[in-house]
Amino acid sequence: MPNKGERPPLSLVMERYLAYLASVRGMAVRTLAAYRLDIARFAGYCEKQGILAEAATLQEVQRFMADISAEDKAAVTVNRALASVRGFYRWLVRFGYRKDNPTGSIRSLKMPKTLPVFLWVEEMAVFAALPDHAHILWPLRDRALLLAMYSGGLRISELVSLSVGRLEEDLSSARVIGKGDKERYVFFSDETVKALEAYLPTRQEKLRQEKSKDRLFVNQKGECLSVSGVWWIINQYAQRSGLQKHLHPHALRHSFAAHLVNAGCDVRVVQALLGHESIATTQRYTHVNMERLKAVYTKAHPHGIKKSGEGNHIQGIPVGSIPRVQDNMKEKNDNERY
Repeated sequence: MPNKGERPPLSLVMERYLAYLASVRGMAVRTLAAYRLDIARFAGYCEKQGILAEAATLQEVQRFMADISAEDKAAVTVNRALASVRGFYRWLVRFGYRKDNPTGSIRSLKMPKTLPVFLWVEEMAVFAALPDHAHILWPLRDRALLLAMYSGGLRISELVSLSVGRLEEDLSSARVIGKGDKERYVFFSDETVKALEAYLPTRQEKLRQEKSKDRLFVNQKGECLSVSGVWWIINQYAQRSGLQKHLHPHALRHSFAAHLVNAGCDVRVVQALLGHESIATTQRYTHVNMERLKAVYTKAHPHGIKKSGEGNHIQGIPVGSIPRVQDNMKEKNDNERY
């Protein structure tokens, strides 16, 4: 708590708050960067108004939020900015920098209800088989990577930080560190175990750096695989998949959750497997099942609307078939990076 009469500079106060979020709340690096940007922007706004950010009133905060909304920012961006400023004031109050939180009565924007991007079971089988057919990058690693993300429901940060030492001896499960440095067990299918068994010997041959020796997934130079590297790898296969969906690493985690819920798994069990803090985050996958039921009804019922030439397809992909893939390679440098 600051001494009476002292007013530390805002930059110092903000750094203390961000340090608190990192050390006590265990906030991710990217989230911290977003909070820093939002608070700095709010401070800049207040400076233009001739006031101190830490002494701003409800009206100043409301005008700031109105300015962001007027820029046609997405609701999620506006809400994140509000959460950043609200959390900052909550911290100021808690540690005696001010007596009240001016954001207390401001409501977040209503978020549009959208279903997460995911693959149906048939589509996931097609996507997971791509490394064996595309003949690009590092097929043994890539198949193990895709299956580990999917069957374990892993976040991309959990995947890249996963160490060999956290794998069980039979490779059927692992301990991962999720958001807020919370540890949980994830489980791998028999297919994933076989893929890991095939990949691990080739991984050992490529290891060069001491710091990457315990990382499960490495690039072709034997270095730790990065978040951007995983994005790049999945994008290469997404381009060759023929699936008409905007695929990204988190889509595999969404697929994991949707498939469990569709199979009748209790939502709270899925919550635990995903490491969600709130059950509401997990419950959105229950809507996926309703969407598929609706799609099946539309296709099968006499009053349903069918497109001409529609046959036995799942999301535009013939069941049981593997779409043709392009064999043309990207530049050698890119392939060696990942």
